[in-house]
Amino acid sequence: MPGEVAYAAAKAAVAGITPTLADQLADRRLRLNTVNPGPVDTGYLGADAFREMAPMFPFGRFGEPDDPARLIAWLCTDEAAWITGQVIDSEGGFARHRNGWRPG
Repeated sequence: MPGEVAYAAAKAAVAGITPTLADQLADRRLRLNTVNPGPVDTGYLGADAFREMAPMFPFGRFGEPDDPARLIAWLCTDEAAWITGQVIDSEGGFARHRNGWRPG
């Protein structure tokens, strides 16, 4: 993420502490996971950005807010009761370096 060192470092820190925090909360029977939503269209990227990055999206679109939201909702259910301490990517197959594309 060129020009986004602080953002990338913060995301890496959250991913890095996830297993430790999950372990500390397990005695309280609390689960903790981290979801990496990937590129989600929340209005900050326009059509020009998508055209430039299109080869990186096998489904032909940015993520939509409901994409990671459904995963997060599922993680809150009893069906996900055995999942803790995980960093889960919800990126729709997004590839940062597909077909030689490089940011910038």
